[in-house]
Amino acid sequence: MGYAMPKSSRLGLLRNQDFGRLFAATALGQLGDRIIFLALPLVAIAALHADEFQVGLLAAMTSAGSLLVGLPAGAWVDRMRKRSVMISTDLARALFLLTVPVAWWAGLLTIWWLYAVALVHGVLTVFFDVAYVSYLPHLVGRGNLVEGNSKLSAMRSVTSISGPTVAGPLVGLIGAPATLLASSVGMAMSGLIAITIRKSERKPESSDHPRLAREIKEGLKFVIKSPALRAIMLGDAIFNLFLVMYQAMLLVFLEREIGLQSVGIGLIFSGMGCGALLGALSATRVSNRVGQGTVIWLASLVTCPLTALMPLAQAGWSVYVAAIGLATLSMGGVVRVVAQSSIQQTLTPDRLLGRMSATARFVSWGGIPLGGLLGGASGSVFGAAGTLWIGAAGMTLSALPSVLSPLRTMRTLPTERAPEFAR
Repeated sequence: MGYAMPKSSRLGLLRNQDFGRLFAATALGQLGDRIIFLALPLVAIAALHADEFQVGLLAAMTSAGSLLVGLPAGAWVDRMRKRSVMISTDLARALFLLTVPVAWWAGLLTIWWLYAVALVHGVLTVFFDVAYVSYLPHLVGRGNLVEGNSKLSAMRSVTSISGPTVAGPLVGLIGAPATLLASSVGMAMSGLIAITIRKSERKPESSDHPRLAREIKEGLKFVIKSPALRAIMLGDAIFNLFLVMYQAMLLVFLEREIGLQSVGIGLIFSGMGCGALLGALSATRVSNRVGQGTVIWLASLVTCPLTALMPLAQAGWSVYVAAIGLATLSMGGVVRVVAQSSIQQTLTPDRLLGRMSATARFVSWGGIPLGGLLGGASGSVFGAAGTLWIGAAGMTLSALPSVLSPLRTMRTLPTERAPEFAR
């Protein structure tokens, strides 16, 4: 059962204590995650003096979990209580992140240690994200999904602003390795707050003879047979591949070619967070005006080309003009993700939510490790600026699958779920 919230209430779902606790836990976890996003590569670049390929390989290791456990994670999560998975993975991530500053202070930190932490953190994040997406319909009800996704996206956008704003000065003050201590604390507090959510979650029904391969196949078949889900998945795959190529060289470009210090880099990423916040606050209104399906491809087509401003930038004011393009990309990305998530959750039966999320993540995030490797290799051959050009072009092309699907003209959320296949 979902929560019936008064239409006149501006707080809406935030008036519910359990959703408020999820909101707070997500805020702390996301704040820690945004600090990681900036601090972990800077540990490699500034503290360990890693080259372009090593930075790209670190980005690949961070996201390799989607390939390693992406599909079975969905089947496993569908057998478990989602909140328990979220709590345990938050606490485990906090523990592994803590090893980086400890190893640094002990004089034992190497690039291989960073690779290992990035890989383990990425695997745990796969399980957390699959459980998180599957848990929201249970907590708020399907009728409140757009509002729930919008509010959580708005909060994540705030952390996208505050995370780099906090991380930049911290890196300059105490160094990138020690800054990861703040990430560890945020993850731990997120897990502890999630423990206080009181709404009971029924344990999923289990088969007498569970077969992992059969359950994975069922999730794959469900997503592939749905034109809308398939288009979302493929569009994300293209976007994420080229986004990671772009991101892998963005920090290298800003620090080594533009000469920005950690505070300036933090400001640029905070600007991207501002764009994401604007996107979250306007996502429901824009989707209702443009169309729930139409906004998915239109957001990419309008905002992705603006990322080409960054490789044109030079030291001085032009780099901050280019940062406006990145902020616009973030705004469009959040609008698109809110619409996508609501469509995916609406179309999917409860018992397949974990496998739908894991399958979509496996395909759409599976190319991220490749993107990190390609970004590093491209940076070695074409330079950081050349790689940014390639990334900008590829992200723009990600609109094609949605344009060629029923999403092109979908105005409202589907009233019926996609066909559910027999076990």
